[in-house]
Amino acid sequence: MLFQSQLKDLWGMMPWVSLHRRKEVLRALDTQKRRIMTDDEITEQSSKVVDMIAASRHFQEAKTVMVYFPVHNEVDLRGLVRQYQDQKTFLYPAIAHGTNDMEVRVFEPHTPFHKGRFGIPQPGTSAYQGPIDMIIVPGISFDHQCNRVGRGGGFYDRFLKRYSHSYKVGVGYDFQLHKDVPHGLFDVRMNRVFTPTRKI
Repeated sequence: MLFQSQLKDLWGMMPWVSLHRRKEVLRALDTQKRRIMTDDEITEQSSKVVDMIAASRHFQEAKTVMVYFPVHNEVDLRGLVRQYQDQKTFLYPAIAHGTNDMEVRVFEPHTPFHKGRFGIPQPGTSAYQGPIDMIIVPGISFDHQCNRVGRGGGFYDRFLKRYSHSYKVGVGYDFQLHKDVPHGLFDVRMNRVFTPTRKI
């Protein structure tokens, strides 16, 4: 029993375990704050983020933009897609069948979405293989150095490393922005972070 206790203490001292624990605490706090938001708050604050993105030079110059389908009260970017769908090619993430890899699919106005892995809606179009000018990334938490804490599966981090030349924008609410968030070597930093009242 003493050996097991000492082993547990040693395990807790490992840097990557400490990083994992700190991320889990932050995820729990910010997820709970997001969960209690009202529909009106989500609509109002999402609209402010959409306006900031639309006004940015990188978005205006982008031809292909990857967005995401909002779940669990995430910032809703569908207004951005509706406004610019005739001017830009929008892409949505999808989990490739039978893998742990994320791919992107072209958005078409009348293409139905169906629930993919983890219940997240994804379009039924074919995979897109070309370049992506801007990737808009959801997250649980961000910091002033544009570091991001996601859900913990690593899907976005693995995907973003394949698109190292794409301009990466993190989006969240003001309470999701912190002075510093725990991050490791495998976490991909954003180029910019937008919240309803901040541009980082």
